[in-house]
Amino acid sequence: MIIENATIATVNAESVVHESGHVVVDGARITSVGAGPAPDTPGAQRIDGTGCLVTPGFVNTHQHLYQWATRGLAVDETLFGWLTALYPVWAGIDEETTHAAASGSLAWLARTGCTTASDHHYVFPREGGDVLAAEVTAAREVGLRFHPTRGSMDLGKSQGGLPPDHVVEDIDAILAATEAAIEEFHDPSPESMLRIAVAPCSPFSVTGELLKRAAELARAKGVRMHTHLAETTDEDDYCAEHFGCTPVQYAQNLGWLGPDVWLAHAIHLDDPAIATLARTGTGVAHCPSSNARIGAGICRTRALRDAGVPVGLGVDGAASNEAGSLLEEARHALLFARAVGGPRALAVHDALEMATMGGARVLGRADEIGSLEPGKLADLAVWRLDTLPHLDIADPLAALLLGYPPPLELLLVNGNPVVEHDRVVTVDEDEVARAVRRAHTKLLTRAGVNQ
Repeated sequence: MIIENATIATVNAESVVHESGHVVVDGARITSVGAGPAPDTPGAQRIDGTGCLVTPGFVNTHQHLYQWATRGLAVDETLFGWLTALYPVWAGIDEETTHAAASGSLAWLARTGCTTASDHHYVFPREGGDVLAAEVTAAREVGLRFHPTRGSMDLGKSQGGLPPDHVVEDIDAILAATEAAIEEFHDPSPESMLRIAVAPCSPFSVTGELLKRAAELARAKGVRMHTHLAETTDEDDYCAEHFGCTPVQYAQNLGWLGPDVWLAHAIHLDDPAIATLARTGTGVAHCPSSNARIGAGICRTRALRDAGVPVGLGVDGAASNEAGSLLEEARHALLFARAVGGPRALAVHDALEMATMGGARVLGRADEIGSLEPGKLADLAVWRLDTLPHLDIADPLAALLLGYPPPLELLLVNGNPVVEHDRVVTVDEDEVARAVRRAHTKLLTRAGVNQ
């Protein structure tokens, strides 16, 4: 496949943008990127990209897919109030509702330019069946590269944690299920479409013992580690009261920092904490829309990036970010950084880099995805910028990241079309929407929530 006559934002080390260039894809790999017409390739499918911008596919580094079926609840609550309101609803998820929610969320992520999605799933009701497998199935059907995590909670309310006791698990059961998930699903090979990480939920929903043993398991199996950290000032207070330290110090004491770890949110960090993340190579999943929706604060992205911390973007769960758009996260990351740090706090290209190469670094796949370069996997997005909202915006990157969300002309994952002409082609969008609506009704009815 040859895409030509388009603006090409490579997001390579030199941040090269070709005003009129080409990308050549052969199977799952990119074979050529450059200015001007493509090399002569007999028999290739040629796509005229006139009026379009080609970017690497976006990488979503933090999400809770099951929450797509519980949007629009507790809309004016802080994090702890929001969690308290929603845990009883989430306790009712099962394979059917999780598959529906994951399908809806992944399909919409695809529509917003996402080619690689990570998911942090930590709710495993005793009667819910194999909800992790339900997510994996949904990702295979939609066609996205998938990095699910086997999350967990073992610190219930009766033990001083936040989640109700009926949604937490026993440590040994958690570790056994996590190891089984790695054995069943994790594919470390090149071009892998499925990799598993280990992900106890947060300092106020898991014990220190679980964090320690989960880290030992992850490193023994050679998989990555993920958790929430430093999301709110309430968490700062909780860690000070219960552990006598900051969230970053707590994570470090338990072996939860390093180049194989990435942290969701990481909003409330002082300079020493940022220096610690940089020194250990720990990554951050920045989730600006969810952070703003819950009023948690604004991540110090400029300081993190200046220190050398890998920073990617995440949409977070749809129950705290009903839009679920990765393109919107790039825009909000740009605007929020400037709102607190001025117009030079983050450049337009910085926001694109966080959505692509930044996310690839966070997930440990910078050598395979995140930029348009020969030899990399053919994960790319073609955005149409010759429509009324964008046609007269001088800079194509500004049109994409500061303008109205443009139509997505084409999305390739591993060289395969997932979106064409602003429509998902791998699943029936209308049927997915109906399934999500049924799941939403089912969950709220089970929880006794008025609709």
